[in-house]
Amino acid sequence: MTPTELAPRFFIAVAVILLFCRLVSWLLGKAGQPPVVSEMLAGVLLGPSLLGLLFPQVQAALFPAPLLPVLYVVGQVGLVLFMFQAGYAFKSHRVTNLAGTAGAVSLAGVTVPLLLGVLLVLVTADAVPIRPDGVSIGVSAAFVGVALAITAFPMLARIITERGHAGTRHGSLALASGAIDDMVAWIMLAVVLAFASGKAGPAFVTAGGAVVFGLVLWLGGGRVTGALMRAGRLDDRGRLLGTVALLFLVAWYTDEIGLYAVFGAFAVGVVMPRSERSDQVVETLTPVASAVFLPLFFTFSGLRTEFGLLGDPRVLLFAAACVTVAIAGKFGACWAAARLRGEPSGVALRVGALMNARGLMQLIALNVGLEAGIVNSSLFTVLVLVALVTTLMTTPLLSWLEYREARRAPAAAEPAAVPVA
Repeated sequence: MTPTELAPRFFIAVAVILLFCRLVSWLLGKAGQPPVVSEMLAGVLLGPSLLGLLFPQVQAALFPAPLLPVLYVVGQVGLVLFMFQAGYAFKSHRVTNLAGTAGAVSLAGVTVPLLLGVLLVLVTADAVPIRPDGVSIGVSAAFVGVALAITAFPMLARIITERGHAGTRHGSLALASGAIDDMVAWIMLAVVLAFASGKAGPAFVTAGGAVVFGLVLWLGGGRVTGALMRAGRLDDRGRLLGTVALLFLVAWYTDEIGLYAVFGAFAVGVVMPRSERSDQVVETLTPVASAVFLPLFFTFSGLRTEFGLLGDPRVLLFAAACVTVAIAGKFGACWAAARLRGEPSGVALRVGALMNARGLMQLIALNVGLEAGIVNSSLFTVLVLVALVTTLMTTPLLSWLEYREARRAPAAAEPAAVPVA
């Protein structure tokens, strides 16, 4: 298809995506689900799992193969802007007075699902078709482990804010733990991708480029972003354009060295000094990224998710095991770590529920793995299912915990009966 033919297809596809995502968001919003959950599900429903299954000709007309690279590129723009906001939020939510407990919860929330994921893949070995040709079992096992170790920190922060839990013990602890968890998981993912190349050259380029990138950020990242925000000659539009240009330059560099754009965008958000002007830039970019660009990424991911592959009993059993391991490894480990650190049961359960959500962050990791050639369609579908299940269960679980405590409160407050003589 020529660019002239693709343009109208792109416009109608975007209109359908945005309207359908809004519809699903409205429906699931009645059940208390955050918009990001609805957009994840909407993206899957527009793919071969539902629309392609019921109306294959409609899906082929809406999303022809030549359109997919366009959706990918535009979706990447949304990811860069979103990850920048996530990095900025990471910095703002750091909690120092919970460092010991947050470190323990994060360590458990990364280590246990990582080990369980690796063990699951090693045990199933070649019994389940989840490895592309030429990819070693070690790389697949490491990738699955890292994917299960990820926490949806941005969504976690949104849920805590929307439910009025900001400043609570469990809210602060979950934010601190989730921030550490995601930083560690992204670093591990970068290591896995470097080893997955199978060649010394790309691995050295990635390692060397990452070291240079880290040094530049450490020595000058805050100064550059701070100078951009303080520049008196720039108006609001100039600061906005300067920030976007910087993000895209960093995204280009991290993509070129094999770290991928999302790492660079997140890092820029982390090093940007907090100020009123910085807040204004982030608040201007976030609605555009969340409302327009991110749904395109979800749909692009959904178009590559085929739940029909779960018809293979081997893949279905592996998916069930993966979901079980994911919940036990993250929810169970974080709950246990919080309890061992002396946290009350209610706080520990809420922290485990919040940390268990994978959300958008796991989808990003899956797409990175798919582009790197270390994830096939079956594994992609299985891990999308894990992301959906663990994210969908978060809000109902929190509501159930609140309901349970609300019922116990009157009983605890009721005075004991005085025996009659």
